Amino acid sequence: MVTPHQDLKYILKQYLGFDRFKGNQEKIIKSLLKGEDVFVIMPTGGGKSLCYQLPALISEGTAIVVSPLIALMKNQVDAIRGVSLDDGVAHVLNSSLNKSQTKKVVDDLLLGSTKLLYVAPETLAKEEYVSLLKDIKISFFAIDEAHCISEWGHDFRPEYRNLQVIIERITTIPPIIALTATATPKVQEDIQKNLGMSNAKVYKSSFNRSNLYYEVRPKIDVNRQIIKYIKEHSGQSGIVYCLSRKRVEEFAGLLKVNGIKTLPYHAGLDAKTRSKHQDMFLMQESDVIVATVAFGMGIDKPDVRYVIHYDLSKSLESYYQETGRAGRDGGVGECIAFYDYKDMEKLEKFMVNKSVAEREIGIQLLNEVIAYAETGMSRRKYLLHYFGESFNESTGEGNDMDDNVRWPKKKVEVKEELVQLLDLVKKTHQKLRAKELIHVLLGKVTVLNKSYKFSEEAFFGCGAQKVERFWMAVIRQAVVNGFLKKEIEGYGILKLLPKGEKFIQSSYSFIIPEDHDYSNVPRKQESYTYGVSDVFDTQLFVLLKVLREKTAQKLQIPPFAIFQETSLNDMAIQYPTSLGELTQIFGVGEGKVKKWGQEFVDLIKNYVKENEIVRPTDLLIKQVLNKSTHKVFIIQNVDRKLDLEDIAKARGLTMGELISEMESIVYQGTKLNIDYHFKNLLDEEQIEEVFGYFMTAETDNISKALEHLEDNYTEEELRLIRIKFISEIAN
Repeated sequence: MVTPHQDLKYILKQYLGFDRFKGNQEKIIKSLLKGEDVFVIMPTGGGKSLCYQLPALISEGTAIVVSPLIALMKNQVDAIRGVSLDDGVAHVLNSSLNKSQTKKVVDDLLLGSTKLLYVAPETLAKEEYVSLLKDIKISFFAIDEAHCISEWGHDFRPEYRNLQVIIERITTIPPIIALTATATPKVQEDIQKNLGMSNAKVYKSSFNRSNLYYEVRPKIDVNRQIIKYIKEHSGQSGIVYCLSRKRVEEFAGLLKVNGIKTLPYHAGLDAKTRSKHQDMFLMQESDVIVATVAFGMGIDKPDVRYVIHYDLSKSLESYYQETGRAGRDGGVGECIAFYDYKDMEKLEKFMVNKSVAEREIGIQLLNEVIAYAETGMSRRKYLLHYFGESFNESTGEGNDMDDNVRWPKKKVEVKEELVQLLDLVKKTHQKLRAKELIHVLLGKVTVLNKSYKFSEEAFFGCGAQKVERFWMAVIRQAVVNGFLKKEIEGYGILKLLPKGEKFIQSSYSFIIPEDHDYSNVPRKQESYTYGVSDVFDTQLFVLLKVLREKTAQKLQIPPFAIFQETSLNDMAIQYPTSLGELTQIFGVGEGKVKKWGQEFVDLIKNYVKENEIVRPTDLLIKQVLNKSTHKVFIIQNVDRKLDLEDIAKARGLTMGELISEMESIVYQGTKLNIDYHFKNLLDEEQIEEVFGYFMTAETDNISKALEHLEDNYTEEELRLIRIKFISEIAN
C-alpha cells in the first residue's frame, strides 16, 4: 500500500503514463489516501475519474465505483485494463453480463486481484452482492455522477438516495469520494447531507471551460443549418443532442442520406448496439453521434470539436454537462444550441402528471434554460453564476467565446427601472417569483395579486410603460450582479440582497444589453423556412417564374398549380440540375417531376453553365423517405372514402393538421379524391364558384380567396376545395 507522503507524480507516470496532475487532482488523491471523505466538483474534461482510479490502483483492497452509466463503466474498464497486465484489475458488475462473465468477476474479487469494481446503484442494492462485498476488503467507495442523488439535480435517480444505507450495510470503515461535473450550491449541499459526509474535504474546480464557444440560434430550418454546419466541419467529431428517441433516429437517418457518417445513440437501443456505436465513434468510424439528452453517453473522447443541441436540455446542469463533452483535449469546442420557446412549453406540459414538488422543480429548471437562451448578457457569465461562480467579462478567460459578446445586443440604461424593481421586491415583502413580480409591475390582475391585495396598492402597474421582456432582462441582470437572490427551496422566490438595499439608497448608472426576442424572428407560413443566411438567386428566380407562366398558359391552368413560389425559391438556392435533385426541392414530388420537371432542370443547367456558378451542394439536402409518416395512411384511407375527421383522430391530428398534411401530398403531385367529403357539405355550384376563382387567381393564398369570395366559405372549406382543385387541375 502507498502512503500519502510517497511521490504521487512518479506513481502517476508509472501507472497511467501522465507527467503531471491537473488542477486539484493530487490534493484530492492525498486526502482520499489519508482516509478522509472527499467531495469533488470538477467540470467535464477536468479529470475526475483519475481522482479515484489512481488511488484504487495503489491501495489495498477493491474500490467500489458507483455509476449510473453502463457505457461509461465499459469505457473506463477498457482504459484501465489497457495500462495493466491483468484483465482482472477492473470489472463491471451489472445486468449486461451473462452467467459466466458474472462468475469471472466474482472469482477475481474473491482472489483480491480486482482494484476497481464498477457497479450501478441497482446492482449494489441486490442482497447477493451486499453479501459478496461484505467478504472482501474495500479500499473506498466512489460515487460518480453524484448529482443523481439530489432532487434538485438535472438527472435525479431515486435509487441513488439509498446509497448511504446500502454502503453502511456492507461496511462502515472505508472513506467515500463523491464526484460530479455539475452541481449548483443547493445540489452540493443535498449530496453531502444525503451521503452523510458533511465534514468531507471539498475540492471545487472552476466551471469555466475557456476553450468552449457558446451560441444560441433561433430554431429555423434547423435540419439545413445543422447539415450545413457539419459539412463545413467535415472530418471533425461532433455530437448532436435531441430530446426524443424518435428524433434521434430520424435525424441520424437524414444525416446519413446526406453523406455524413452518423450513428444514433439512445436508451431504446440494446446494450450491444450502444456499445458498438460508442466504439465506432471512438475509433473515428463515425464522425457524428446523434443522441438523446435523457441518456448519458459517458463517452470519454477528447477530440469532440462541436456539440449541437437540436433541442435544448431540460436544465442548465444537463446542458452544461453535454456541452462539456466538446474540447476535452484543450482545443476549441463549439457549442451551438437551437432554441424555440414552444419546445419549452411542450416540456412544461409533460410535467402535468408529476407531483407538485417535482413539477415546481422541473419548471424552475426550465425557466433557467429559457433565461440562458434569451439573455443578451455574456452566456459564460450567466452559466458560471448559475454554478455559484463569478466571472469578469473584461478579463476572464474565454470572455470572447460567446455569441452575445462577439455580436453584442443594443445596450440600455436601466438605473431608474432597477431601483423601481428592487423597491417593489421590498414592498411586496420578498415573497414573489420573477413572473409574479412582473405581473405586479405591469398591473396584471391574477389570483395571487388579489389574494395578497397587491392590485389595491399604489405600486400596482408602476412598470406598465415597459414590456414583460424588458423587465425579465432587468431581473436576470439584478440576480447575476448580486442585487437579488433566487431562493432555490422557495422555487425561485426573489430576495433582496445587501447590495440591492444599498442601490435603492444610492443608485448609479446600470447599463444592460437587451434580451433576444425570438418571437420576432421572421418565419414563413409554410412548414419550410430558409436558413438565416440563405438568399435565392433573383435572376434565376425570374427565369423560372417566366417558364412556369409559359407552361401554365400552354396547359390552361394557373401558374401556382405547376410549382408554388416556395419551390421556385428553393430551386434558385439549390440549383438542381437533374431530375433526382429536383425531387429534393421543397413541394416537388415525383409526379410533378415526371410531368414538367425536365424543362425546369434544363433551364437551371444552362443557367449554371452560362454564369459559371459553383453550386452549393452542401445546401442540397436530401430528404428521407419515411413510410411510417402520415402520407401513406392518409392516401390509403382517402381512397377507402373514410370520414376525414376519423382519419385525423386515428393519427392524433386536428382537422387543421390533417388538411396541412393533405395539402403537402397534393402539392407534391399526388392525387387525392375527396369528392365524397363534399356530398353533405357543399353543392356543385359552390365548388364551381371556388374553382372559377382559383382558375383566374394569381395566387392560391386562402386569405385572398376569403376576401374575394366575401366570406361565403370558411377557411377549412376553401382549403379542402383547393386540395380538390390542385388534385384535378394540376395532378
